[in-house]
Amino acid sequence: MSTYKAIEPADINTATSFLNQLIDVIQEDISSSVSRRKYQVFVTGGLGPGVTSSLFQTVYDQDFTLQTANAVFDCTIGIFPDSDITSASLVGVDAAGKERFPSSSLMMREKLDNYRQFAQLLLGDANLPFKTPYGGATQTNIDAALFIAFKRLFSRDAIKRETFAMKFYQTASLYNPANLQANAWTTSELGESIYYDANAGTNKFTEFGGTVANLYNAANIDNAVGLLFYERGIAVLDLEKITSGTQFISGTIDAITPSGRHDLGGPATETYNQSKFIPDFISSGSIDNVIDHICGTRFSSGSLSAITFQNVTNINSTLIFCRASADEFNYSSNPTFADANNNIVVIDPGQEDVQQTFTFITSVGLYDSSDNLLAVAKLSRPVEKNPERELTFRVRLDF
Repeated sequence: MSTYKAIEPADINTATSFLNQLIDVIQEDISSSVSRRKYQVFVTGGLGPGVTSSLFQTVYDQDFTLQTANAVFDCTIGIFPDSDITSASLVGVDAAGKERFPSSSLMMREKLDNYRQFAQLLLGDANLPFKTPYGGATQTNIDAALFIAFKRLFSRDAIKRETFAMKFYQTASLYNPANLQANAWTTSELGESIYYDANAGTNKFTEFGGTVANLYNAANIDNAVGLLFYERGIAVLDLEKITSGTQFISGTIDAITPSGRHDLGGPATETYNQSKFIPDFISSGSIDNVIDHICGTRFSSGSLSAITFQNVTNINSTLIFCRASADEFNYSSNPTFADANNNIVVIDPGQEDVQQTFTFITSVGLYDSSDNLLAVAKLSRPVEKNPERELTFRVRLDF
């Protein structure tokens, strides 16, 4: 049976601690179409079979059709509405204030809306541009942005400072000029770069979306390529800086044509129709086209780490010290504790005047002022209590 004692305010204390967990996203999880989920929510009509695309894609840690799969991050792109990329394709604005673009510039309004959404969330104003380096005397706009938004399961309360690193390839696979007829490609992606949040521990910046740091190219610490918002778990990368501006882009993309396809650019050896990643590909391709290219080639494919960081889980604790002084909790209200004559039952009969009473404490219950049980703390083993011992049990509630 239970014995009760009031807990005084002096017996209650609070504490704050944190827990770090290493997150490692491998290349295959990002590049594989099996672990990258699409959401076909954009559909065109009119000419040809039309175009369907996602507004973003989600990267999982395994085949996303499995029940054990965990969503790691969402990935999408955005274009700053007042950038040269936008103005080069913009036809005009209608009476409702909507931007109008030609059919060759696919999903431009959605790309602008993506940028505005992240600007509203992280900068507090949908019309503001992201700028790098943050806090620098001279800043440049991020006109074409790659947004990587980590899920709460992995980013937790924040990303830990100076632990973020991402391996990215500035150029994609190239045609082999000696074997164009066979459509042959060179071995792999080129221009491997590491981007990380250097000096984030000393240069602490705060924005509407929380604390923010610059992402730098490890090969050139003066080259800020993006921003990392720690509490939001969102990386904003400048595609004009992390991709090669000299490489030509060629391939077949979705388009509003009778065939539903369009050939973008040509081999690098040809002098006609040479297209660049920016502005040609990012304007002409659907969001799925661009994300498929970035995730499928720019992170490469294999078992190496593509993105790694440590997260931070804040733990708020209430410590309750349950004290049992020498003359407390030595008796029990259990009926078997005393005999019919109300004498304490001792181990050795006839030794009632010699042997001391004792109990074993097994649990601590916490009650409110109305005697409602709120929580129970179980001891790992029974602890003996007698008039010669004072005990203090610390109950920790984490939340």
